[in-house]
Amino acid sequence: MAMTVNAAVSLPSSKSPSLSFKNSIAIPERINFNKSILYPRNVSFGGNVISIRAQVTTEAPAKAEKISKKDDEGIVVNKFKPKEPYVGKCLLNTKITADDAPGETWHMVFSTEGEVPYREGQSIGVIADGLDKNGKPNKLRLYSIASSALGDFGNSQTVSLCVKRLVYTNEQGEIVKGVCSNFLCDLKPGADVKITGPVGKEMLMPKDPNATIIMLATGTGIAPFRSFLWKMFFEKYDDYKFNGLAWLFLGVPTSSSLLYPEEFEKMKEKAPNNFRVDYAISREQSNDKGEKMYIQTRMAQYAEELWELLKKDNTYVYMCGLKGMEKGIDDIMTSLAARDGIDWLEYKRQLKKSEQWNVEVY
Repeated sequence: MAMTVNAAVSLPSSKSPSLSFKNSIAIPERINFNKSILYPRNVSFGGNVISIRAQVTTEAPAKAEKISKKDDEGIVVNKFKPKEPYVGKCLLNTKITADDAPGETWHMVFSTEGEVPYREGQSIGVIADGLDKNGKPNKLRLYSIASSALGDFGNSQTVSLCVKRLVYTNEQGEIVKGVCSNFLCDLKPGADVKITGPVGKEMLMPKDPNATIIMLATGTGIAPFRSFLWKMFFEKYDDYKFNGLAWLFLGVPTSSSLLYPEEFEKMKEKAPNNFRVDYAISREQSNDKGEKMYIQTRMAQYAEELWELLKKDNTYVYMCGLKGMEKGIDDIMTSLAARDGIDWLEYKRQLKKSEQWNVEVY
């Protein structure tokens, strides 16, 4: 039976005096990215606006010079390394899946005192206490950051993670526990945690506040998108206001394992024209053909609309979670692109070059 679980993370509307959110922050000027692939559009010529239709070609057209989001000033990587990690403290650790969910997922917040500056879409490493089977310190494990750069408390002094406890039975029938995930899920407030990084530029949040951002997540792959969405809908900036479309597809096995649903409902209330969320609950939902509802199954129901969005210059796709979902999405898009005389795999390569197709899967 589905249950509603309230995590102990206060939203920005909280009246708690201990969680004050910053009202403004200075950020660099936003830069719009444009694909080089041609489609119908209006152009200005001699002071008049005329409509033209350019023929689609499989040859790569000349690209206009653009500035990569990965070259943005102020992005920090590898400030802390395994031999000299930052030692923070666990401030909060809450299970955010129901008791009857298949597995446990926890939301945790660590103090950084501002010493681990990160951007939305980056990751940190965590080194679990103790030694491995060879008597050496445990190796670090990377986790996508689940909080905006301001952090859950709005003061740029914390970092949050979304972690599933790994427990499985091996071929010998023995119960095996993932070292780092169990270390993290068992942390008590006040405990030390060794942090490395931040790392990663692949999943950095788009700069364009008018962009269409399609986010595809399975399970804890929701982490970087929670960081995006908090910046878009829960925080206020002097020079950034999201006016585009954020469309989230989240895949989980059961409704009891949905992650952050209360937050997403609040976002829909705040910005109904700018935020859409569609769930794919594989063990409880199916399509008209009786097929289980995975991410790609849910996306297939909006295939035409998604393809039209993917033709636009300011649409960005982000994918985080299980590797298998990308092939399913390729299968959907291949036939749609072919109808327009476009080779989907080549088109996707162009999107990747334009930093509009961003993937972090495992």
